[in-house]
Amino acid sequence: IVPHAGWMFSGAVAAKVIRCLAALSPDTFVIFGAVHAWGVQEGAVYDSGSWDTPLGEVEVDEELAAQLLERCSDRLISDPTSHAQEHSIEVQLPMIKHLCPAARIVPIAMPPTANASGAGSAVAAALAGSGRSVAVLGSSDLTHYGASYGFAPWGTGAEARKKMHANDRRVIGLALQFEPDKVVVEAHKNSNACGAGAIAATSAAAKAMGADKAALVEYTTSHDVMGDPPDAFRMAVGYAGIVYGN
Repeated sequence: IVPHAGWMFSGAVAAKVIRCLAALSPDTFVIFGAVHAWGVQEGAVYDSGSWDTPLGEVEVDEELAAQLLERCSDRLISDPTSHAQEHSIEVQLPMIKHLCPAARIVPIAMPPTANASGAGSAVAAALAGSGRSVAVLGSSDLTHYGASYGFAPWGTGAEARKKMHANDRRVIGLALQFEPDKVVVEAHKNSNACGAGAIAATSAAAKAMGADKAALVEYTTSHDVMGDPPDAFRMAVGYAGIVYGN
């Protein structure tokens, strides 16, 4: 699981996770992305073509995308247009291109619905027969705290910062404990993940693929990255990097 804010804020966290996966030399990255826009009700696959990056194009694994759409037809649909206004997948691609130059991708926009966990499990089952080495990523930031985000229940200052961290830790804990069905409920209740569907799908996929361990690679916030003192806390976004394995 990787964050997707501006690289100056969350890029280091995401890069550490992607570097862990790059050591396995995957052929393809299946990437569950956050859905920030209205109207996306199912896992939406970008199933053909390529995505541009400053380091060159990253090709979509069209054969694998077709297999996932066929084998997970009750969970996924072909819908490249759902990716048009999103950024949570594209910000990962230069790091993937740099660390795994030949790797391809299957981008899936995953809304925060009760379907997300099942979609992750279904994708994992389909991958088992793909004949590929596949890494699965989920892209989500955590609590968006501050008046400009419309979420500031604890005011400002050091105590608010402490409570925001605790808010993030709840959803991180569920991801680490392989509790994908609870992630979306938690995020709806406490506004602590913009990509709850992506987290749930990734956690479920990891479990179905045989992972029995999860490690928090790093947790930070934009406030902490900027180095502002705790008593100056007014707004921040949380970032977590998580790796699953066995």
